[in-house]
Amino acid sequence: MSITSEFLRHPLLTGAIAPSSPRLAEPMTAGLGLERATRVAELGPGTGVFTEAVLALLRPEAHLTAVEINPRFAEALRKRFPQVDVVTGSAEHLDQAGLDVVVSGLPWRAMTAARQHRILDAVVAALAPTGRFTTFAYAHAAWTPPARRFAASLRSRFAVVERTPVVWGNLPPAFVYRAALPVAVGRARRGQPAAAVA
Repeated sequence: MSITSEFLRHPLLTGAIAPSSPRLAEPMTAGLGLERATRVAELGPGTGVFTEAVLALLRPEAHLTAVEINPRFAEALRKRFPQVDVVTGSAEHLDQAGLDVVVSGLPWRAMTAARQHRILDAVVAALAPTGRFTTFAYAHAAWTPPARRFAASLRSRFAVVERTPVVWGNLPPAFVYRAALPVAVGRARRGQPAAAVA
């Protein structure tokens, strides 16, 4: 099973025609405090590229939950990473609290604005007050209206949002958003801006 074949079978569930690369996994997992984290969630792990990178940084006693909507990917992940709690379902139903870190490989550009908002609200509700969130976006689409809408939604929900340089070795090239200090969901819906954006 490959991510390309799953894209052709279920393009709305998969969202990408090629898997993210290990080069993208490095900035996706760096600077999040995963080495000290006790509770972590990954959204849309797909084939497990980010999962492997997260596990390499976590302590043995830390707990990782992976939420994957594609049942074929979910089953493959269970076999490959038996130490991970793999949940088959949508990220908008993330049922966690007090998470230290949420790592997302979700295809934001393939979603409606309403679904993006529901998932980001679920992430904010699940994170601890000092929690961190990381996700990525494709460089070639950064200036499209859906991409700009997502960036604004992210900034309205976190006090700090930074963007890494483009990872040119990924296919297609992508950059990483790292967000910290989640804002209460109710305040985010009222459109309060981020205190600092990089």
